[in-house]
Amino acid sequence: MHSTALITGASSGLGAEFAAQGHDVILVARSGDRLAALAERLIAEHGVQAHVLVQDLAEPDAARRVADQLAARALSVDLLVNNAGFGTCGRFEEISGARDHDQLMVNVVALVDLTHELLPGMLERGRGSVVNVVFQASPYFAVYGAAKSFVLNFGLALRQEYRRRGIRVLTLCPGPVETAFFDTLGTRRAAVTGSMTTAEPVVRAALRALDRDRGYVAPGFGNALAAHLTPRRPRTLVAAIAERITRKVLAPSPAVLEHTT
Repeated sequence: MHSTALITGASSGLGAEFAAQGHDVILVARSGDRLAALAERLIAEHGVQAHVLVQDLAEPDAARRVADQLAARALSVDLLVNNAGFGTCGRFEEISGARDHDQLMVNVVALVDLTHELLPGMLERGRGSVVNVVFQASPYFAVYGAAKSFVLNFGLALRQEYRRRGIRVLTLCPGPVETAFFDTLGTRRAAVTGSMTTAEPVVRAALRALDRDRGYVAPGFGNALAAHLTPRRPRTLVAAIAERITRKVLAPSPAVLEHTT
């Protein structure tokens, strides 16, 4: 079992489930109250140490601030779970450019920066793991999908670089996960790639894959089928088919939906 895990986007959903696996945790998110409540529950239920770091990962120096807080508390990280992320869906021209900029800061820049900050310490100790969470996306999820494609390729490349140096890197592609944001949105149309699952089996599959030193896992038969077969088709054809599936996020109006993980 990993001794200390740093989990971004830890206040709910997959992040909270990763945090409930019985290891010491460092919880990172914007919502301090929710993190504090989660930390208290983890301490009471699992007898672990739980540290709270309140940080908006859209800020340009977010990873540096997290690293500074870790150093100030003399905390080291054995497992980095890059789970934080959000997305927008809708017609590209109707989505706020500022919102898409923040999306890239959280989904790409902060993820890479945190990995830069924490991976050298793992190498010094000769062990460590990184889990990157990737959701598949398509037309009407243009920036979100592009960002997650970056994360997928980033994770697979790092795996090859570090697999013989004591570091495991796993890319997790969970498909639609049942979380409270669908209730907040008032629609389930954003779950366009398959039936919904819950966080617990996804995290269980991820940790099992990490223990087996796999580079990539897509839990669930339908999700795995889409994840593995889609890249083997002509890209323009895939995009055209995907557009027919994902256009339903525009009904009954083209309002922008925000998706948090």
